[in-house]
Amino acid sequence: MREIIFITGGQRSGKSRFAQKLAEEYSSSPLYLATSRRWDDDFEQRIRRHQADRGEQWETIEEEKYLRSLSLAGRTVLLDCITLWLTNIFHDNDYNLDAALEEAKSEWNGFIQQDFRLIIVSNEIGMGLHAPDEASRHFTDLQGWVNQHIAASADKAYVMVSGIPLQLK
Repeated sequence: MREIIFITGGQRSGKSRFAQKLAEEYSSSPLYLATSRRWDDDFEQRIRRHQADRGEQWETIEEEKYLRSLSLAGRTVLLDCITLWLTNIFHDNDYNLDAALEEAKSEWNGFIQQDFRLIIVSNEIGMGLHAPDEASRHFTDLQGWVNQHIAASADKAYVMVSGIPLQLK
């Protein structure tokens, strides 16, 4: 059953909605793996909106960093999202790009050893303006490299543009 489906795109491009639809097509009881920390009121509102978008058939697990610690064999899992997961790793590594990249790749490689269907949501953040400060530029690099790493391990990959999924792989 192991299958990895990677979905990337810009902010508000329809990634989460597309991923949720896929998960519901694959399973009557999908699992939502939330990686967001509750940083502030805006994040709380975003979390509530995502929760309201999902039906009662969804189970939710919140895990902000240690994905490989979860036992999800046999499940259809929607991981939303890589960008927030990387934010947590980058922050906890004191914004050290090399340390964060090493931790993220190691954690990812351990996580995907399970026999599950995994649908991943991520962001393409390097397609806009050049980041104005060093930490932001390093995070953009981290996001791009980890997206490449994840996409290489995926069976299917999509980019979302204006709510339309374009299959890449």
